[in-house]
Amino acid sequence: MEIIGNGVDIIQNSRIKKLLKNPKFLLRVFSKNEIKASKKIKNKTNFFAKRFAAKEAFVKSIGTGFRKNINFNDIYVKNNRLGKPKLLFNNKVKNIMVKKFKSKKFNVFLSLSDEKCYSIAYVIINKL
Repeated sequence: MEIIGNGVDIIQNSRIKKLLKNPKFLLRVFSKNEIKASKKIKNKTNFFAKRFAAKEAFVKSIGTGFRKNINFNDIYVKNNRLGKPKLLFNNKVKNIMVKKFKSKKFNVFLSLSDEKCYSIAYVIINKL
């Protein structure tokens, strides 16, 4: 497997804590599924900070940033039943990736971590 993209992002949790007071921010950046999943989480600040970092790391890994009509809501993080995070994205993003990487077959790996002050995300994209 060939690594065709990687990206990392770190964010100060207090920055997200301030932004979460604005409901428009929540709806603009996070999917309905992410917002629904947050209802079960005690530490919402770190929950959303990790997801924000994941989206930033992902667009860095594909080399576009939030350009080419990619929005935060086009990307979302879902955890499996054991808690392992996975990045999902809509067809618009997938089509951008297919064009950029000239392949329809790739894996996206995501690692998330947080502590009191910071959250971090790391993304690796492998071509199959």
